[in-house]
Amino acid sequence: MSSATLKKIISCKKEQLIEMVLDIEKYPEFVPWCIKGKIFDKKESPDLISFNGDLKVGKSILNETFTSHVSYHKETDKIIVTNLDGPLKHLKNEWHFKEINNNTQLEFFIDFELKNPILNGIMKKSFELGLNKIAKAFEERAVQLYK
Repeated sequence: MSSATLKKIISCKKEQLIEMVLDIEKYPEFVPWCIKGKIFDKKESPDLISFNGDLKVGKSILNETFTSHVSYHKETDKIIVTNLDGPLKHLKNEWHFKEINNNTQLEFFIDFELKNPILNGIMKKSFELGLNKIAKAFEERAVQLYK
């Protein structure tokens, strides 16, 4: 399994960053290797937003679609993502948001394992580099949209 935690201060309001993270259909506009994002089965209540979503990632003809369940817990400002289908054997992804002086402290945790052991080995070697590139893309997108 590969896992990592990132903690960053992002120059935007908490609500703006949460909205951006939940809008997976826009990920292809700024997330590296993301080809398509689709939301379905969306439900909203006073304390929870949940949906299933597909992310198609890769390059050209080498791509995979991941289906995940996403739940945003409004009271705790936490987004939890778990795997439903696709090439992942396991996925746990959490986003925690805390507003500090009109900026947002973002804490991001991911733990995953691919079903294919060969691809899993390759992914472990480049995981940190890829994660940092994706984190930078989210930060740049927030600054572009909200600063």
